Amino acid sequence: MKKIGLKVRVISLCIIFTILLAGSLGYLGFRLYKNGLNEKYCRYADALIGMTDYQLAKYDMPKMIRDQSMGPDYYAVGDTLNDMKEKTNVAYIFVIYFDDLDDLYSIHYATYGSTAEQLATDVNEPAFMGKPAGEGDFDEGMRIAYRDAIRNKEQGLCSYDNNTDKYGHIITYFRVFYDKQDNPVGIISIDIDVKEIQAALHQYLMWVFIIAFVLMMVFVSAFAGAVSRFMTDPVIRIAESTTGFVKQLEEAAAPEELTFADPKVHSYDELGMLSRNVTKMSETVKDYMQNLQSVTAEKERIGAELNVATQIQADMLPRIFPAFPDREEFDIYATMTPAKEVGGDFYDFFLMDEHHIVLVMADVSGKGVPAALFMVIAKTLIKNRAQMGGTPSEILADVNEQLCDGNDMSLFVTAWLAVIDLRTGKGLAANAGHEHPALYHAGGKWELVVYRHSIALAAMEGVRFREHTFELQPGDSLFVYTDGVPEATDTHNMLYGTDRMLDALNREPGASPDRLLRNVKADIDLFIGGAPQFDDITMLGFTWQGKR
Repeated sequence: MKKIGLKVRVISLCIIFTILLAGSLGYLGFRLYKNGLNEKYCRYADALIGMTDYQLAKYDMPKMIRDQSMGPDYYAVGDTLNDMKEKTNVAYIFVIYFDDLDDLYSIHYATYGSTAEQLATDVNEPAFMGKPAGEGDFDEGMRIAYRDAIRNKEQGLCSYDNNTDKYGHIITYFRVFYDKQDNPVGIISIDIDVKEIQAALHQYLMWVFIIAFVLMMVFVSAFAGAVSRFMTDPVIRIAESTTGFVKQLEEAAAPEELTFADPKVHSYDELGMLSRNVTKMSETVKDYMQNLQSVTAEKERIGAELNVATQIQADMLPRIFPAFPDREEFDIYATMTPAKEVGGDFYDFFLMDEHHIVLVMADVSGKGVPAALFMVIAKTLIKNRAQMGGTPSEILADVNEQLCDGNDMSLFVTAWLAVIDLRTGKGLAANAGHEHPALYHAGGKWELVVYRHSIALAAMEGVRFREHTFELQPGDSLFVYTDGVPEATDTHNMLYGTDRMLDALNREPGASPDRLLRNVKADIDLFIGGAPQFDDITMLGFTWQGKR
């Protein structure tokens, strides 16, 4: 249907165009021919009237009209008109005059021509001088035209299109004739039946239509053949090839099984170029799908491995709560939401001994797998070193030396580490380039604890880390976090900031750690709206209840 439809549309347009062109040219030719035919009959009538005028002057018809005489000269003029009528195809030829120009109905015949057949069958009675014109011989318009021509002493040929019941449709050509003193005397008139003109026009139209039809059939056949060979057939072959290729794609054929049938368009025009480009495009699509298949398989493999890595990373972080169900002097809760499958943030908490707990919050520079691997190393080193005992500055100093060794990727870790005496609430913390913690005193509100930082871990060897002491009272809490919290960004690139974080904490300032973390995370989600998460969001809450 597509093949037939395309050809039919092209050929139909060709036929319509040919018909319109032939019709326009035929109409133009008809108008020109008609005008030429009318001009031909006009010249023909003018010649006959000129010959008649010569005969009237030769035999002095004006004098015969004035004298109302019909001698030999009168009949000589009549014989001339009869002979002209016999040998020509004019309908009527006659000479008339007015008795009184003010009286339109005072027209009289001076003479007129009749064929022998008309005289033999009494169709026309022989002409005689002064025969009155019947009322039906001329309509009023014709009579006025005759009168005005005489009054105005017209010199050229005049014409009048006349259609009467008696004589049918005729064109009257007439001219004024004069006496020897150049006084207008009467009218020489010739009537030509329009049927003569119409017959010629009909014959012309018939031949025009016949020739136009023959030429149109030849042109359409030749054009259709040329279009079919050089346009529609190549386009159809290209369409069939692409349709077959697309059908294979829709049926989910394997890339190696995809085939593209050669359209076999080997010309060097635009269709040939299109065919070659489509063929090349199909090969490119096939190669792309094969590559995509390989990439997809590799991505699925990497995705599966990342899922395992995500699970491993999650398993490395304490995530069973309550973490110390047998300890009533403190409560702790922590979460991490990675920006990618695996993240560089980590938290940790563990007992250094029976009476001391270690809190860790850290952020590895970078994202993804490299940061996650460095995070595993840093977390392991910190925990192993802290369990050996020592102050936060000693622990971070030893870990820093180990991380600097072989750090070819120049990664670093910001970390906050605190050791809290669970008997007294006294704590000692060291901050290696990390965010300031927030502190809550029972009955008060959350506030940031701002003090000078030390440099980040793995940034430089031989660093000594500053320590900061603090003391918790029963009911006091700590909140530590990574920069993913204050740097969370909404759709307008506005930062969440620590002020909003403190507001979220102070909505329920004395709430349990898990409740506090849920409040902050909900507030962050509300703030960023539909914006993507660019950084890991990690938080830890700790409340000291005092010795029980």
